[in-house]
Amino acid sequence: MSVELKVPTLGESITEATVLKWLKKVGESFEEDEPLVEIETDKITVEVSAPSAGVLSEIKAQEGKDISIGGVLGLIDDSNGAKSSGKTKASEPEIIAEDPKEEKKEKPKNNLESNLSLSPSVKKILEENNLVADQIKPSRDDGRLTKADVMEHMQNQSDNNKESKEEREEIVPMSKIRRTIATRLKEAQNTAAILTTFNEVDMSEIIEIRESKKEDFMKRYGVKLGFMSFFIKASVMALQEYSAVNAEIRDDTIVYKNHYDIGIAVGTEKGLVVPVLKNADQMTFDEIERQIVELSSKANKGTLTIDDLSGGTFTISNGGVYGSLLSTPIINPPQSGILGMHNIAKRAIVLGDEIVIRPMMYLAFSYDHRIVDGKESVGFLIKIKEFLEKPSETILGI
Repeated sequence: MSVELKVPTLGESITEATVLKWLKKVGESFEEDEPLVEIETDKITVEVSAPSAGVLSEIKAQEGKDISIGGVLGLIDDSNGAKSSGKTKASEPEIIAEDPKEEKKEKPKNNLESNLSLSPSVKKILEENNLVADQIKPSRDDGRLTKADVMEHMQNQSDNNKESKEEREEIVPMSKIRRTIATRLKEAQNTAAILTTFNEVDMSEIIEIRESKKEDFMKRYGVKLGFMSFFIKASVMALQEYSAVNAEIRDDTIVYKNHYDIGIAVGTEKGLVVPVLKNADQMTFDEIERQIVELSSKANKGTLTIDDLSGGTFTISNGGVYGSLLSTPIINPPQSGILGMHNIAKRAIVLGDEIVIRPMMYLAFSYDHRIVDGKESVGFLIKIKEFLEKPSETILGI
C-alpha cells in the first residue's frame, strides 16, 4: 500500500517550503521516523521523517521545487517487502574482447626524439614562452614541429584560459531564507523611517568582572560568562525606561509591550537568523548564557524551531565577532529598534584632564523615527552606556 509523504504544518505564517535535499533515493528502505527529505521555509530548515517503515517508491517534488504546506513530497510503499534493504545487485563488469584482427597502431614518436634539429625560429618561440616541445602536437608526418604548430598551440592555450575565466561565475538560485531576508530588510527600509544614533562605551569594568569571575562562573554554572548577557541586561533595563523602543506600530495604533523578548542576530552558512530569548527580564546571567549557547548551536545546525524564532520585541546584533568597528544595523520589523555591538579596541580617550588608554566599543542604535523620537533614541543609548560602564552598581546591584 502506498502512503503519501506530505509537507507538515510549520507555523501559521508559513504557506510553502522548498525541497532542499532528498536523503533517500527511490527504492531505498528506511525505518519509522527516519529522515527522508530536507525542506526549507522562509524561517527554518526542517527534516521530514517517515511516518512508517517502508521503501521510497516515488519522488513527487524534486530538489529546488517550491511546494505548499500539505503538498505531497513523495510516495512510500509500506507493504510487507518494504523492509528489504532496497539495494540492487551490482551488475557484472562488462568484458570487451579484443579483436585479434584489429591492427595495432604504432605510437607516435616523442617530439623530443623527432625534433633533434628544431628550426631557429621554433627554438626561439619555445624558449621565450617557456614551452616544451613534446607537449605540442606536430602536423607533419615525420613528427617535426613547425612554427605554425607552436603558434596554434599558443592560440589554443589562450582560448582555454579565456573559457576558464568565463566559467568562474556560478549562477545559483537564492535560497528561501536568503530571499526572505532580502524581502524583509527591503520592506523595513521602505516602510520604517530608520535613523541611527551612535555612542561609545568603556568596557573596562565589564572586562575586569569577566576576568575575575569567569572560572567561578564556569564551575558553578557550566557555561562561560560572555559579553552578550551584560548587553541583554542593560538593554532590558533601558527598554523598561523607554517603552516606545519596545513597542511596534500595528495599522494605525501603537502597541506597547510589557514583556521583553530579545532577539539575538546569528549569522549562519545559510543566512541571518534571529532566535529569541523569551522573557529576558526574568532571566539570570547563567540562564541567558545557556540560552545563547543553545540557540546558537541550533542555528548553526539548522535545527531552530518556529517557536525559537517567533516573537521578539527588540534585537541585538553583534558585528564585533566579525571584527566590525562601526555599522548601521537595520530594524527587524515589526520591531522599532535594534542595538549594534562592535569590536572592542584600545583607544586613547580623555578622562578628566588626562589622556588614558581604554578598551572601547562603538554602539549603534537604529530606530523607527515614526514611533521613537530623536530625544528618546539618544537617551536610550546613553542609558545603555551608563549601565554597561557601571555594571556592578546597575546591572549586578552590588
